[in-house]
Amino acid sequence: MENKDFIDDNSNESAEKETVSKNFIELIIEKDLEEGKIKKVVTRFPPEPNGYLHIGHAKSILLNYGLAKKYGGQFNMRFDDTNPMKEKTEFVDSIIEDVKWVGGNFEDRLFFASDYFDQMYEAAVKLIKKGKAFVCDLSADEIKEYRGTLTEPGKNSPYHDRSIEENLQLFEDMKDGKYPDASKVLRAKIDMASPNINMRDPVIYRVARIPHHNTGDKWCIYPMYDFAHPIEDAIEGVTHSICTLEFEDHRPLYDWVVRELEYENPPRQIEFAKMYLTNVITGKRYIKKLVEEGIVDGWDDPRLVSINALRRRGFTPESIQLFMELCGVSKGQSSVDYAMLEYCIREDLKLKRPRIMAVLDPVKLIITNYPEGQLEYLDAPNNQENEAMGIRKIPFGRELFIERDDFMIDPPKKYFRLYPGNEVRLMNAYFITCQDYVTDADGTILEIHCTYDPETKSGSGFSGRKVKGTIHWVAANTAVKAEVRLYENIVDESKGVYNEDGSLNLNPNSIKVLKECYVEPGISDAVAPDSFQFLRQGYFCLDIKDSTPQKPVFNRIVSMKSSYKPE
Repeated sequence: MENKDFIDDNSNESAEKETVSKNFIELIIEKDLEEGKIKKVVTRFPPEPNGYLHIGHAKSILLNYGLAKKYGGQFNMRFDDTNPMKEKTEFVDSIIEDVKWVGGNFEDRLFFASDYFDQMYEAAVKLIKKGKAFVCDLSADEIKEYRGTLTEPGKNSPYHDRSIEENLQLFEDMKDGKYPDASKVLRAKIDMASPNINMRDPVIYRVARIPHHNTGDKWCIYPMYDFAHPIEDAIEGVTHSICTLEFEDHRPLYDWVVRELEYENPPRQIEFAKMYLTNVITGKRYIKKLVEEGIVDGWDDPRLVSINALRRRGFTPESIQLFMELCGVSKGQSSVDYAMLEYCIREDLKLKRPRIMAVLDPVKLIITNYPEGQLEYLDAPNNQENEAMGIRKIPFGRELFIERDDFMIDPPKKYFRLYPGNEVRLMNAYFITCQDYVTDADGTILEIHCTYDPETKSGSGFSGRKVKGTIHWVAANTAVKAEVRLYENIVDESKGVYNEDGSLNLNPNSIKVLKECYVEPGISDAVAPDSFQFLRQGYFCLDIKDSTPQKPVFNRIVSMKSSYKPE
């Protein structure tokens, strides 16, 4: 992110001095460029197609794409599809859409790890011929037992010293389907006494007769991620393989693979800290449970932070990009308040989106001295902070809807809205005074009766008496009925995300559905996911899944109030 400091020199002239703040990855890349270690920066985003992307993935997408763009390099979109047990074409399609939407422009540079299976097989053969890999018959439990612990070294497999010729034949037989699933594996031959358990002869290939979404039934052996990933990077010419901190202990194995396979320009792995967002759920296992139990209505439920859920909620790519810019890049783990994400969407929308009136909890207001059957159109600014957005005409008549909490029979002190005998301004319209009201047997307000002063029309230049309260409204005869969904965090912020038993601490009020809401008729031409600021209420968008022209459904993106204070 760039910061600009303003300094005052001795001649009393103000000069702008630009100070560029670089993150540690940018410093590494620039050093590699200056020293001639690389000629062009190549980065990649390598998701596994086994689920939907979430807000944390957006950081990786934008970081990798941003680095390639900044240094005039290339950005690859690559699926690490080496585990067909959990992968689906549905996830491939969703991820491509998400990456494009969030701003990762990979153009025609779309790759699949499975396209390199032949090269990976040849790479494994090369390791066997170098005496650096062997076929092992131990079961998974036995391999774990032989591996040792963090304080005790492991011991060699009884199959560790098979000859190169035997290993080559066994590995070929594995490829040809001559052995049952999980009966044999290929392991790298490194060091069973290594303090890094990842280096204790890790498994690099396993037998698994599972059809692959890309290669079909061609293969019955598949490479392990730690073996495949560095090969993919090397094949594509990736210069900086940027990943999160949990892969730091895997870096020695990454380096071992590219070194033993003798790649001329090996890629370099760099780790950065994951982004942890407070009071949200990103774990696939937990989200899957929420979906299966019907607590949410899918992976795109607006209470989640998957990228397609954020898109459905009404977040914009620009707001996500600003959020990632504010979060920055570091090596230290930290948590980011969800309020910062809300701040970013407010900042993005406040000058872009029209502001309209909407009544979410309506009560009817009748202006008794306004002519029956008359309808006039009043001028209202589309965005008070952006005059370029112009004005609109809003209908006004004898019967209106206002918010129920904008009227009280017996108000407390400093209540400046409507109550018997009090005068307020109807936004962009007239002054009105409450004369009477009607209730049902339970005391619920059914109607409010007022009179208006035609001399006080907004924009008329009226400069007489002042009023302290202004309330919004919609004309009852022309308003569009809509459903509005108000969202809160799906977990209870006061108690944390998880209970002591590991279950989710769900917020019972995470969604509130209001079915009797009324909005200005101007929204009739809107198309999902168009968004608006509902004056005094917050930002809302038409739901891309459930909204129809006949029955508009709005999701609250964010309320008007913010608890986040930008530094």
